[in-house]
Amino acid sequence: MPSNQTPLGALPARFRRERLLIVGCGDVGLRVAGYLRGRVRLLALTSQPERIAELRSQGITPLLGNLDTRNSLRRLAGLATRLVHLAPPPSEGWADPRTQALVRALRLRSQPRSAVYGSTSGVYGDCGGARVTETRALCAGTPRAQRRTHAEASVRFWGQARAVRACILRIPGIYAPDREGGTPRARLLKGTPVLLREDDVYTNHIHADDLARACCLAVWRGAPQRVYNVNDDSELLMGDYFDLAADLYGLPRPPRIAREGASTQLPLALLSFMNESRRMVNDRMKRELRLNLHYPTVRSGLG
Repeated sequence: MPSNQTPLGALPARFRRERLLIVGCGDVGLRVAGYLRGRVRLLALTSQPERIAELRSQGITPLLGNLDTRNSLRRLAGLATRLVHLAPPPSEGWADPRTQALVRALRLRSQPRSAVYGSTSGVYGDCGGARVTETRALCAGTPRAQRRTHAEASVRFWGQARAVRACILRIPGIYAPDREGGTPRARLLKGTPVLLREDDVYTNHIHADDLARACCLAVWRGAPQRVYNVNDDSELLMGDYFDLAADLYGLPRPPRIAREGASTQLPLALLSFMNESRRMVNDRMKRELRLNLHYPTVRSGLG
């Protein structure tokens, strides 16, 4: 499949006639479309009429619909032979009704051959800095991660019940210099503190381009109901990540504070990330999806 001419290699002729539906066609979805443009017919669900022209300019056929309005999804049934689902759950509750609505709509007619769902590494919860493989039991520690756990279960149940080769990608922090908010520069300029080394947590990352390539490969190579950690090879404490970025950008390193004082100096959203520590293992991604990372470390991706 790989070749020197394209990032993913030449697809067999029968795949070029396939229809790939992207649900959640934001930054990563557009990158997925860029890799597959001209080799499959691209479709994307959007709830924003103002995005129709943008999607068409990228060679994507826009489909108006809203994951929060079930009746608007009926037209999706039977349209696509492949699915990449990157849409986030709602911001409240413990479940993901959006993913439930999507798979219910798709069940109405012939099913996609394969589906890829972009989940989060947060479903593992705090692992105390341990190395984490896909076989580790889930222990979501936040409502945001609980919603993703529910979405994963919905996708896998649908795949098993309807013989869809559905797989899950567990994704950590996404970065890229050409992605909005995709580097630590703004936070470094604010001087936001990080934890002292003895209090710090391990963090995981993936470049947006490598994530998009993983999505593309999983569409064809992902095993049925299989889970893949999608992260680079970096093993960095969060403070060391920001120190590295500061050095690359020629900015001052962030100040260090003790965990005891962090609750009074940092926003709750940031504190939630500082309460979980894990080192994701990506061997399965490399072996089964055969993804050769273009950016194996954050130094290569940020620099």
